[in-house]
Amino acid sequence: MIRLENISKQNGQQIVFIEASAALQRGEKIGLVGPNGAGKTTLFRMITGQESPDEGQVSIDRGVTIGYFSQDVGEMEGRTVVAEVMEGMGPVSAMIAEMAELEAAMGDPDRADEMDEIIERYGEVQSRFDEIDGYSLDGRAREVLDGLGFSQEMMDGNVGNLSGGWKMRVALAKILLMRPDAMLLDEPSNHLDIESLIWLEKFLQNYDGTILMTSHDREFMNRIVSKIIEIDAGNLTTYSGDYTFYLEQRALAEAQQQAQFERQQAMLAKEIAFIERFKARASHAAQVQSRVKKLDKIDKVEPPKRRQTVRFEFQPAPRSGEDVATVKCVHKSYGSKVIYEGLDFQVRRRERWCVLGVNGAGKSTLLKLIAGASEPDKGTVSRGPSVKMGYFAQHAMEVLEGDLTILQNLEHQFPQAGQAPLRALAGCFGFTGDDVEKRCRVLSGGEKARLVMAIMLFDPPNFLVLDEPTNHLDIATKEMLVDALSKYEGAMLFVSHDRHFLSALSNRVLELTEEGPRTYGGGYTEYVASTGQEAPGLR
Repeated sequence: MIRLENISKQNGQQIVFIEASAALQRGEKIGLVGPNGAGKTTLFRMITGQESPDEGQVSIDRGVTIGYFSQDVGEMEGRTVVAEVMEGMGPVSAMIAEMAELEAAMGDPDRADEMDEIIERYGEVQSRFDEIDGYSLDGRAREVLDGLGFSQEMMDGNVGNLSGGWKMRVALAKILLMRPDAMLLDEPSNHLDIESLIWLEKFLQNYDGTILMTSHDREFMNRIVSKIIEIDAGNLTTYSGDYTFYLEQRALAEAQQQAQFERQQAMLAKEIAFIERFKARASHAAQVQSRVKKLDKIDKVEPPKRRQTVRFEFQPAPRSGEDVATVKCVHKSYGSKVIYEGLDFQVRRRERWCVLGVNGAGKSTLLKLIAGASEPDKGTVSRGPSVKMGYFAQHAMEVLEGDLTILQNLEHQFPQAGQAPLRALAGCFGFTGDDVEKRCRVLSGGEKARLVMAIMLFDPPNFLVLDEPTNHLDIATKEMLVDALSKYEGAMLFVSHDRHFLSALSNRVLELTEEGPRTYGGGYTEYVASTGQEAPGLR
């Protein structure tokens, strides 16, 4: 259906693709993977026609419709949310607007002379609208928006009043409502809570068109795709299977290539040693020449590409007392909305609590109270006297000095550390080479979040309070973080929508419900087994 045939592409000095080829068949669900900057967005833009390859061609079967969701959502203003989503349907939304105008015209006495033409035109538009099932459009749009977490009040509100994250959901809803022949989805799992993420999973599993998507959520990817296209050093390599199978196959292929390379190197060394030993002897001239010709004809096996893997090792955290944080009979409201009425909760040493609850249940509020970023209306919140806390939330990015570079910010925080360990720290969180010279004011939200995380973990506290720590982190950085935190010996309290992160790190669950808090002695995996649900809002 969509074919990339021997495409080559260069952006400035960067070579993105070198005679690369791949194909997308009807109904396939494909994950697009590769390191940051490898060319995933460029590939999407070439398929949609926003960019062209320097050589080769992108072929799309006649009549194939494509919907493209990107992180650049554009301007949204002046419509209700549901109207903005329906606007993505193009002709359908135009018909709705025209019928509304014609209905107004039919009630206008000043246009009585045109009434026959108005009525005739209204009949034509209404008939076409009925043929394409336009009357169900509003309901279908609301169904998609509901799945993505919008309340009815939000659906009927001005889209311009939404935050950037909610506008992302509106842009995604437009593509889902279209149900094109092929969806190109660039990080659709960003900005979604776990309930919306699971709803989107089911929607995409039941979608019968073609999907090409990127995602930093490995569990989300695993449940949807059955094929992987990898971009690496200008090449496109296709693997059958989900993301986990791709990792296994890639590792196997690399091991086989390394073994072939080593065998060939051993053979070459032996032949070269023979040539060097006997090249000056006339009696062996024929044998030497034969072996030289043999070496010239050999196809050299290249060693596998070395992928940069980063590891972050915690310094030992100072030991805390047994009682890390205690919440006693806390009441908290925002205006007329009551969040807690008498909440009791305690974190003890080496406990790793994940906090679950629907939107508005008070997950982030609890973290703010325990971190001291908010005060209870009634009751008490206390931390143990030997507790050294690290608190990560989106507003924590405000601590960065905008005019300083990444490296200067790290040096400002840790003046005794020296450049080498600070550059290594930056590399663990995705800032390599000249990246460390970027000024913080030009960093994206995700880059700022990674830098704040790096600062917090370099001199480790014994109590980590983390509000959505994996937002904007790619899979490799998440894996590094999970690996590092799995060895961390302090207490943790965190909110995350990443199920791999939840499963790997939690050993306690606090579920905030309308009936009050519920606690579970095991981690997230045991919670799912006990409740039969992956999130509270799915019950």
